[in-house]
Amino acid sequence: MSLTGGALTAAASSGAAETVVRGLLRAADTTVRAAGGSGDEPPVTIPRDPARDAARRELSKRMYHENDPGLFQRALNAFWHWLDRLLNSAASATPGGTVGLIVVVLFVVAVLAALWWRLGTPRRQPGSAAVLFDDRPRSAAEHRAASEAHAAQGHWNQAVQERMRAIVRSLEERTLLDARPGRTADEAAHEAGRTLPAHTDRLRAAAREFDDVTYGGRTAGEQSYLRIAELDRDLERTRPALAHSTAGTAPSTDQGAAE
Repeated sequence: MSLTGGALTAAASSGAAETVVRGLLRAADTTVRAAGGSGDEPPVTIPRDPARDAARRELSKRMYHENDPGLFQRALNAFWHWLDRLLNSAASATPGGTVGLIVVVLFVVAVLAALWWRLGTPRRQPGSAAVLFDDRPRSAAEHRAASEAHAAQGHWNQAVQERMRAIVRSLEERTLLDARPGRTADEAAHEAGRTLPAHTDRLRAAAREFDDVTYGGRTAGEQSYLRIAELDRDLERTRPALAHSTAGTAPSTDQGAAE
């Protein structure tokens, strides 16, 4: 595989090289005549250092650099030259030469496309140790008011977060959960499900929603907020399932149901 990105530059340089040669010949002829010699006398040999200096002075003239490529063109030529050498090396090391290299590249692209289609866009997983509340404690009513204010402005992520905090804080105020700092949403849902078994699945779904928008980089919508707000209202009307040890009395069938 050969890339000839500098072909035009090389062609343009051929005329400049011819001009350089002619200039050197003129400089040498001028030096000989300046030495006082005539055409019948033996030629004068110019030492190496003066000849090099004369050539350098001649080549430094502006007329030889009018068609020189710019910095960007030189960088581009160097890149194509490097890519040409890289592809030639890869083709020589691949069975089948250039055709084999193309087959390998297409195979790699197909594998990457299949993995992308199968796994989807990578998402950052929520941290398992992330806490539910910040350092400033607030009541359930304050969290509900904050969630409703965010919902009125269409800030659904913040509305979901505040409503989930309102649920957990309300359960703590009702002593259905112990007030424990550092609790995560998953831990709160798991513990609340023991006393409110009828809402276990919804509590866990709300905790996942909270983790997704808070630590997973996802965006909540209005429906997400409405589901959590409805859960909050249902929990407010729900009687906890308490253990009864009275002999001969069957467990109440209303445990965990709304009052």
